[in-house]
Amino acid sequence: MSFTDVGTTTAPVPPQSTYQNRVADYWNAEENPVNLELGKIDDLYHHHYGVGDVDWSVLEGSDAELRQERITAELHRLEHAQAELLAARLGPLSGADRVFDAGCGRGGGSVVAHLRYGCAADGVTISAKQAEFANEQARNRGIDDSVRYHCRDMLDTGFPSGAFAASWNNESTMYVELDLLFAEHARLLRRGGRYVVITGCYNDTYGRASREVSLINAHYICDIHPRSAYFRAMARNRLVPVHVQDLTAATLPYWELRRQAEHLVTGIEDTFLTAYRNGSFQYLLIAADRV
Repeated sequence: MSFTDVGTTTAPVPPQSTYQNRVADYWNAEENPVNLELGKIDDLYHHHYGVGDVDWSVLEGSDAELRQERITAELHRLEHAQAELLAARLGPLSGADRVFDAGCGRGGGSVVAHLRYGCAADGVTISAKQAEFANEQARNRGIDDSVRYHCRDMLDTGFPSGAFAASWNNESTMYVELDLLFAEHARLLRRGGRYVVITGCYNDTYGRASREVSLINAHYICDIHPRSAYFRAMARNRLVPVHVQDLTAATLPYWELRRQAEHLVTGIEDTFLTAYRNGSFQYLLIAADRV
């Protein structure tokens, strides 16, 4: 399948609401070391958190510069493990398939999927700067004939219906209305296609969104959804969950290490840890089939 089959973006598509403009402005201006410094290790730039056990030996030693390098590498290893965990739930796929990365950031997830399956990938971000950066990375890797990024609204992509075998959101659903998002994924996926989401969500059994969740919303200019909203919106949009995994315990070590990375902290680390530990916030993976 060629890229002309699903269309390409020749110019940025501007956001259409005040909120979308604020989000686009935020990500166009974002130069956070916790995203950029980790990505420089292997030119895989992720915009999400990590899962798995930490190698705490990275904190040892008296050489401060070496310690920072080791912490950075370990955080990147954990975030890459999260990307691989998501990609593993997209299959089985082949080189003949195409996948859709909604809210792709600087493009790391699409590269992971392509390297794993040999499939073609289209990533969409509301940030023209992110799309340009990601396309440059694809060219540098020599995979730009298979992996491309577009400055588009993931709620209205312009791609043909049924063009994709799999699609996902990795920590980007908190920027949009779930019904609109899942309706677009259902439209884009062929029958039997797989959708995967990894997201932070607030725990309905706790009650309303906690103070910590509100602080995270303010920090990232987003609106975290309750856990139940994901399953209700999926049911309304022909997406049937086949696997649900609570990753809260698996992501705590990442945050515990990150709060000790003085060169990377953003000030939100303790808020995440408190929210996860008091039960008001959860880190969830949901895989669903399009019926």
